[in-house]
Amino acid sequence: MKNNNICLELNVEYLVMSAGVDEVGRGPLAWDVVTAAVILDPARPIAGLADSKQLSEAQRERLYDLIIERALSYAIARASVAEIDELNILQASLLAMHRAVLALPIQPEFVYVDGNRCPKWPYPSEAVVKGDSKVPSIAAASILAKVTRDREMLTLDGQFPGYGLAKHKGYPTREHLAALLRLGPSPIHRRSFRPVADLLQVSK
Repeated sequence: MKNNNICLELNVEYLVMSAGVDEVGRGPLAWDVVTAAVILDPARPIAGLADSKQLSEAQRERLYDLIIERALSYAIARASVAEIDELNILQASLLAMHRAVLALPIQPEFVYVDGNRCPKWPYPSEAVVKGDSKVPSIAAASILAKVTRDREMLTLDGQFPGYGLAKHKGYPTREHLAALLRLGPSPIHRRSFRPVADLLQVSK
């Protein structure tokens, strides 16, 4: 199968027990990278699946509930801040994807992975660039991961006030960088990411 034959990919997705997997949180300066894997049920289609970044919060929340209700199988996994700092964000993301697929109660025959590379695993799989806008199961996975991580950031905003986590979700906005300068890194900040690492170096 080739990445440029999307129609074929979408058809094949329902001919075999295929899963889609995606991650959320590679770019933020804080918290875990969260992944999800989803096997959709062709008998219970979900209208409106799309790249989670292109959906409103209300749309994501509605679709999240539908995916949980109608999917044949789903799982959510993560790599921690410590693992991100130890492995680097790419390897941590691949590890979290692997964990999500392994955690599926129904194991897939094939896996579609968002991006340009697949984890090292035994599953027949294909990496699909911008897969969250091309493969429905990847879109569903992106929504589960995004809603899960956003909800966690709302909770963390109460535990670590002053950084604006509920608003920017840990991404390096001007507000977040200013808060880091004022407050210093919190325990959930990624020490290996440059703005945080630079602050730690200055404080030594």
